[in-house]
Amino acid sequence: MFKLNSRILNFVHNSSHEFKPLELTDFSHSIAGSTCSKFESNRLLNELNKSGRIDEARKVFNKMLDRDEFTWNTMIAAFANSGRLDEARKLFDESPIRSSITWSSLISGYCRNGCEVEAFELFWRMQLEGKMPSQYTLGSVLRLCSTMGLLQRGEQIHGYTLKTKFDSDVFVVTGLVDMYAKCRRILEAEYLFNMLPGKKSHVMWTAMITGYSQNGDGYAAISCFRDMQAEGIESNQFTFPSILTACAAVLSLDFGAQVHGCIVKSGFGANVFVQSALVDMYIKCGDLDSAKKALNNMDVDDVVSWNSMIVGCVRQGFLEDALSLFEKMHARDMKIDHFTYPSVLNSFAAMKEIKAANSVHGMIIKTGFEAYKLVGNALVDMYAKHGNLDCAFQVFNRIPDKDVISWTSLVTGYAHNGSHENAIKLFRDMRLAGIYLDQFVISSIVSACAELTILEFGKQIHANFIKSGLQSHLSVDNSFVTMYAKCGCIEDANRVFNSMHVRDVITWTALIVGYAQNGKGKDSLQFYNQMIATGTNPDFITFIGLLFACSHAGLVEKGQYFFESMNKVYGITPSAEHYACMIDLLGRSGKLNEAEELLNQMVMEPDTTVWKALLAACRKHGNIELGEKAAKNLLELEPSNSVPYVMLSNIYSKAGRWEDAARIRRLMKSMGISKEPGCSWIEMNGQVHMFMSEERGHPRASEIYSKLDEIMISIKEAGYVPDMNFALHDMDQEGKELGLAYHSEKLAIAFGLLTVSPGVPIRIYKNLRVCGDCHSAMKYISRVFLLHIILRDSNCFHHFEKGNCSCGDYW
Repeated sequence: MFKLNSRILNFVHNSSHEFKPLELTDFSHSIAGSTCSKFESNRLLNELNKSGRIDEARKVFNKMLDRDEFTWNTMIAAFANSGRLDEARKLFDESPIRSSITWSSLISGYCRNGCEVEAFELFWRMQLEGKMPSQYTLGSVLRLCSTMGLLQRGEQIHGYTLKTKFDSDVFVVTGLVDMYAKCRRILEAEYLFNMLPGKKSHVMWTAMITGYSQNGDGYAAISCFRDMQAEGIESNQFTFPSILTACAAVLSLDFGAQVHGCIVKSGFGANVFVQSALVDMYIKCGDLDSAKKALNNMDVDDVVSWNSMIVGCVRQGFLEDALSLFEKMHARDMKIDHFTYPSVLNSFAAMKEIKAANSVHGMIIKTGFEAYKLVGNALVDMYAKHGNLDCAFQVFNRIPDKDVISWTSLVTGYAHNGSHENAIKLFRDMRLAGIYLDQFVISSIVSACAELTILEFGKQIHANFIKSGLQSHLSVDNSFVTMYAKCGCIEDANRVFNSMHVRDVITWTALIVGYAQNGKGKDSLQFYNQMIATGTNPDFITFIGLLFACSHAGLVEKGQYFFESMNKVYGITPSAEHYACMIDLLGRSGKLNEAEELLNQMVMEPDTTVWKALLAACRKHGNIELGEKAAKNLLELEPSNSVPYVMLSNIYSKAGRWEDAARIRRLMKSMGISKEPGCSWIEMNGQVHMFMSEERGHPRASEIYSKLDEIMISIKEAGYVPDMNFALHDMDQEGKELGLAYHSEKLAIAFGLLTVSPGVPIRIYKNLRVCGDCHSAMKYISRVFLLHIILRDSNCFHHFEKGNCSCGDYW
């Protein structure tokens, strides 16, 4: 027994003192030189270790003269469990007696700290030295396999349990079920669970429910939970969060509410983990009110629960609620972390609340969270969505360890804000940095290629995507369909379309619009019929594509049918863009009175697109009076826009009213308004060659003009006659003819003939609408020189082959 000092004796025997537990320090100080028993010494050692006073326990251990197996094992376990593995290993090596418990204590410590190599080395050495692992040893090793996803190691342990007859031990089988489930081998976990005889423990049931939930099979988890209830097994604070997660995954609000009832009855309603799971379940199932109640009923302000609530509000569009929750968190002085800020920033991104966003950014900088990757990425995304690319780029540069999300957020930001060239440059930097691509950045960069009509680069991206082994993704496939269609490769767009296993309205619309833009309006209508047959309903963009197709194919009755069916059949209210398409359709076909009547029937004020469509129709058909009206209204909406001046001047020129045309040009000049210069360009070996009418700045200008003169002579011999209606300046016949001959698209085709290999299509892009004379000339050139010319102007693609154009001369 301990030699208790007089103070302690008095304290114990004095009845006037209330009894209190003795301080361990009093005993530890009296150990040295004492004659206390080994039992008391070991008890003291154990108590010190349990209370976390390991260094004091070590001192007691060092002073003990008579150490037994329990003494050594207690001290080794204390060091191992606290993560002081080097000291645990040192004591293990010094221990004169190593039982199975000694080995298990050290192995358990290595397993807890994720030391795979050391844990398994000791596990196999233990057996070589003749010590049999216990179910607790196996449980520790299996937990390591579960935590780290070590499937192969776990299978080895499974094999060992079969050989050693541990496969019927409930503790071990529970560990195996958990290991297989966490290694995404749910069928093996299910098999072991079902094969275990007798009544299963709540731990086993919980492991199986958690396994189903974590492997995305929420319905199986719910079924398993029902079976558990039917067996009369009580759930606990570990079971309830797993089943609630499963309910959230399959949006089973009703069953989740039933589980909530079970939680209340079982008395676990105050557990913070259960409460947090309830909040998460309700918000993911869309029941915002119940989620708020669950959050308000929590005894403590749990940051995880508040974060879940904010994330859920953002995902379901309750953006103001998300910001309100954030304000409350701040008011309650809660510890806002790097999971809170991204959701709040996502709210700002969607709401365009730039001032409030800047304030939160300042808070982020003050609290040091800007360096966190999650927060930095959210800031980049937010600024990019606001169109503030400078701020997005500055934050991006301050992220210390950029990942694919960092790069994708910035690349996507540039692409969506029309800065396509910068998006492509940044994408190249991303590749040089060795960042692994994902579907989101591929989709964005392909969209940029489509807008810039950079076909070759788009093809390279497509090839890289195929080689990367990334799974097909709907948004990526849609981007490729759009890119090929916008680059005039409608056959390639169709090939991608046919390879897709899943299609949505965006897919069909991309092809419908693509065929329309490539002069195949009737094919567009056929694809529309196929889309309807699949049960896919059109959206407002689909109808823009259909009306465009009808307009460029002269299908007036079809266009009127589609326009009327928008509201009557699909409940889509026509926008100004749809009216512009209809006015363009009627105007192109010469039905200007009907076009004006439709304009007067518009429920909204006509915008610039509507007046431009009417003005273009007046230019085509020479209606000066209506053209003047359209130009006047267009000038009121956009006083500095050159389009109404140029179009009206062209109408006067075409009618031979040269003085009026000159007056309009003088008015433009006096107001400082300049016409967008017409230009054409052609891509060759990764370099863009641009041409402007009668310009001679190209390095090969002399060759180009010589080739063009040769071309003009050849096509005139084949029957081409310059159309002087498109010579819009008052000059002599020869001057007009030379002006027409040296239009930018003709210079581009001459350069193409000099550089493009025989048999390869020549692709030309023009920023304005191709004039009628150039259109006629291209048809002759395609026939005389046996060329396939693909010319994209501001309106559509023209495919010239064998003297014909895909637009049917109706563009």
